[in-house]
Amino acid sequence: MRSTAVAALAAGATAAVIVAALVQAAGSTPAGQVLGLTVSAPAEYRHLIEKAGTTCPEVSPNLLAALLATESGFNPKAKSPVGAQGIAQFMPSTWESSGIDGNRDGRRDVWDPEDAIPSAAKYLCDIAEEVKDVPGDKQRNMLAAYNAGPGAVVQYGGVPPYEETQGYVKAITALADKPAPGGGSLTTAQQAATAINAADSQLGLPYSWGGGDASGPTTGFCCSPNGSSGGNIVGFDCSGLVVYAYAQAGISLPRTAAEQYAASEPIKREDMRPGDLVFFGGSAAGIHHVGIYVGGGHMIEAPRPGKVVRYSPVDSMSDFYAAARPTSNKKEI
Repeated sequence: MRSTAVAALAAGATAAVIVAALVQAAGSTPAGQVLGLTVSAPAEYRHLIEKAGTTCPEVSPNLLAALLATESGFNPKAKSPVGAQGIAQFMPSTWESSGIDGNRDGRRDVWDPEDAIPSAAKYLCDIAEEVKDVPGDKQRNMLAAYNAGPGAVVQYGGVPPYEETQGYVKAITALADKPAPGGGSLTTAQQAATAINAADSQLGLPYSWGGGDASGPTTGFCCSPNGSSGGNIVGFDCSGLVVYAYAQAGISLPRTAAEQYAASEPIKREDMRPGDLVFFGGSAAGIHHVGIYVGGGHMIEAPRPGKVVRYSPVDSMSDFYAAARPTSNKKEI
């Protein structure tokens, strides 16, 4: 089945409609919510947190990671003096009613992060629904309900006046809002939509070797590996289009495709969301092409000399190397 985004493209929808579809395809992520995990978490749990962190609008990967860090320090064997168990510190009675078989192995195990992490996300969503009519910030009320119970949040019309609960809510929200190491932050849904919209506005412009910058299409220079020159062509090469698109979203990226990969956070191919970058080549240093993923297995790209900015299947190139989410952080390649 084609994605909403690709269906919109096929129907000749306007860029605004396409972008709205792309944001919806990204998991109905509210504008401003981070598409990715900037809270430090053990590598073996990051995929679980990323996936479970989109269970409902009130839960984000960062919020879920911050909760787990606060509850157990990511220790799947943690047990509190009052009997809370596992990485998410479920009380046995709560686990009995709310634990799920996250890895579908036929049993619900509070000590198994593959069950406990998605269970924590689902439980957060369940109690967010229970306190949805309480005045105030929905995420703060949800966290307070996780700590003190929904009844207390309803009773006090918000975060209850318990010192422990108030400190708990402040600690988690502060950690969840902390930027990525090095001061960078990952792409938000709104930034991804803006970048895709900007790239879409350049459809049909010619490929120009070395062409394009943060301000738009430019003439390029000589010469590509096959000898093509962009010196008299106003347009974009692949990385120039990416630089321009993300500049419109307020994100400054390096000029070459390999440098853009080094300035982004690698993600698994199955976790790609609209706005992520897709890279092609034989190694990190040998990346020769980049496109902007738009969902449904498609990307928008400036492909090669003689072609124009267009939508293409990601699989139209045989040497897919990696997917990554733009961030202002840089790393060596």
